Amino acid sequence: MAAVISPELKREIEALASLDLGDLRIRWRQHLRTAPPPHLSRTLMVRLLAYRIQAKVLGDLDRDSARLLDRIAKERLRRRAAAERAAKPKAPPIVPPIPAPGLRPGTLLVREFGGEVHTVTVVTGGFAWKETTYASLSEVARAITGTRWNGPRFFGLRDKVASRAPSGAGDASIALTLGGIA
Repeated sequence: MAAVISPELKREIEALASLDLGDLRIRWRQHLRTAPPPHLSRTLMVRLLAYRIQAKVLGDLDRDSARLLDRIAKERLRRRAAAERAAKPKAPPIVPPIPAPGLRPGTLLVREFGGEVHTVTVVTGGFAWKETTYASLSEVARAITGTRWNGPRFFGLRDKVASRAPSGAGDASIALTLGGIA
């Protein structure tokens, strides 16, 4: 059964349309006992205030109706978010770089330094040079030059070239493989 709107209630709601934004905010504070949200437009404030005045006099929505409306609103937001996610172009998957083949046992690294040709053999436990086995190329480079060097760079296995090379370091490096691919 529909409730009958009294003439006083009708006049009060119609009077809201003639108020400016400042007067609407005063009326909001009187009826709702809170400050109105600052971002509300005048039109929206009139509608919300009219609804609240009617709900106070005639009664608000019952609990089941309010739950139904909340469920509908949440479902609409969920569908909108899903549609936005589907509309966004997906980034192509990141392709991992192809691992560079490591130095396999049997590979010979040749480097001329200080007027002498140095040959290093890659062995299972490290690197052999002058009948001594070293754990890393950097140790071999240190033994050859007497200074700290990045071993792979010293033997020409890196893309970057040293900006200032020691004497004889400008000579070519060669990596040879015996029995496998370097």
